[in-house]
Amino acid sequence: MAEISQGGGGGKKGGGKVRVKKASTKIDMTPMVDLAFLLLTFFILTTTFNKPKTMEVNMPDKVQDEKEQTKVNEKDILNLVLSENNKIYWYIGLTPPVTTTNYGKDGVRKVLLEQNRANPKLMVLIKPEDKSKYENMVDILDEMEITNTKRYAIVEYTPDDKTIIAAGTGGAPLETETTQP
Repeated sequence: MAEISQGGGGGKKGGGKVRVKKASTKIDMTPMVDLAFLLLTFFILTTTFNKPKTMEVNMPDKVQDEKEQTKVNEKDILNLVLSENNKIYWYIGLTPPVTTTNYGKDGVRKVLLEQNRANPKLMVLIKPEDKSKYENMVDILDEMEITNTKRYAIVEYTPDDKTIIAAGTGGAPLETETTQP
């Protein structure tokens, strides 16, 4: 382990002074390295890694025949239009009034809870504009999970939605880019 080297002493050489040679020490570091690797191996083998949490979105099968499609009453549809600047426009059915809200707990969450309480058959249509952020889409899907909304769909934002929002807010139509095939 530790060892003290003892070499030739400091005897008298000619003069009358006695010099004492200093002893040097050596420490064997092998056990320390072994311990370090043992601890490293222990922590690597006993660590559990976090699995990434993913949100599961089930997509419906494509329906070829219109007769097979499920019909939903206009009064049972809540439209959520995700707009730029973290705004959400929402309205029921296909007619105004259009109301603006945000992504907070007193915003869209409150709207979803109230509308779900008022209408248990509620179907939510999520319509992201071209200028909305991906973060907003993730936030709204989180709100669907938090409010336990089971019936929702992600659909395209159409020029009709643009007209409804413009009529409902009393302003000019929203400026969005639409691509047509």
